[in-house]
Amino acid sequence: MDAQPQIAQAADAPRPGSGEMFDRIANRYDLLNRIISLGIDRRWRRKAVASLRLQPGELLVDLATGTGDVALEAARQVAGLRVVGVDPSEKMLAVGRTKVADKGLAESISLRTGAADRLPFEDGSVDAISMAFGIRNVPDRPAALREMRRVLRPGGRLAILELSEPRDGLMGALARIHVHHVVPTVGAFLSGSREYRYLQRSIAAFPPPPAFVELMREAGLSEAAALPLTFGTCCLFTARVAER
Repeated sequence: MDAQPQIAQAADAPRPGSGEMFDRIANRYDLLNRIISLGIDRRWRRKAVASLRLQPGELLVDLATGTGDVALEAARQVAGLRVVGVDPSEKMLAVGRTKVADKGLAESISLRTGAADRLPFEDGSVDAISMAFGIRNVPDRPAALREMRRVLRPGGRLAILELSEPRDGLMGALARIHVHHVVPTVGAFLSGSREYRYLQRSIAAFPPPPAFVELMREAGLSEAAALPLTFGTCCLFTARVAER
């Protein structure tokens, strides 16, 4: 069974990976991402959005939207796209709404509170779904994948970005040092919070790409595949709903 890592925490501390946890780091989240990933996270997001082959007028639902980086990237790439971002952290969404307003994209992008395993959309009503660095925080991943399958229309596309254990080899070894030591240490120092130490542990607890691809297939998604990025530090999972 694929379980979330058990991490010691104070009695009043939020569950690791929860919306409440991300509320605590919302104001520094974007800066931390840029520093910790050396700016590569932007390239990963561009690749994920491009893989969806979005068209004007389509509806993209961006899960774990956080401060809206994927939603903004999608709206930048495709004029006339409709985007709804969903996230359990209201403070992350507040930062995202400011970014959307600053870009003049409030008519194209809306951000709302919600969870990936209980989506507020009708069956077959969504053209595409994206999710960046959030699936490992979902307690019931199979339920979330079934929800994605439910709301996607026939022919609908899915792209999930997630951090992963780097591959073997010299560059993979250096990447593992970065993930296991640099990321939690720098993140905790810059944020003033120990929440970022959860990151390395949650990556280690996430299933390897072949196992997650199998979960996607079991949820009823077709053409499920995994593409390692940057020496395996990140993986792009893609799938679609079969045409009827």
